[in-house]
Amino acid sequence: MTRERFRHRHNVPAARDPRGRQTSAEALLWQAPRNRRLAGLKFRRQHPIGPFVVDFCCPDVRLVIELDGGVHASQHEDDAAREALLAKAGYLVMRFPNEAIAAGLPGVLAAIQTAAAAQPARPGVAPYRAGRWEE
Repeated sequence: MTRERFRHRHNVPAARDPRGRQTSAEALLWQAPRNRRLAGLKFRRQHPIGPFVVDFCCPDVRLVIELDGGVHASQHEDDAAREALLAKAGYLVMRFPNEAIAAGLPGVLAAIQTAAAAQPARPGVAPYRAGRWEE
């Protein structure tokens, strides 16, 4: 096993750290999809994808769920660039403000389920596996 082959795993420790200190919105949302409770889909929380760590991910249908707290109000451009790279890798990114989770969780879950059902079958090897995140 070469170091180059596992270079994409450099952010796994960065993904593990936030799992122990999730926000109240993340904790509330996580109760619905964990253990395949949402349409039988396998979701992961604080999941590393390439150089990023996303809040929730269903790798089978390449669906990413991001919860936006107050910090995201000042980083629209960074979020858009990140979404564009994830889209190139075949992921659909859905963003929800923390307030939407607290106020309307059933509607958020319905939107996630609808988006997951509309996603095509998982494509072949993602660009990040070949080290092409910088494109």
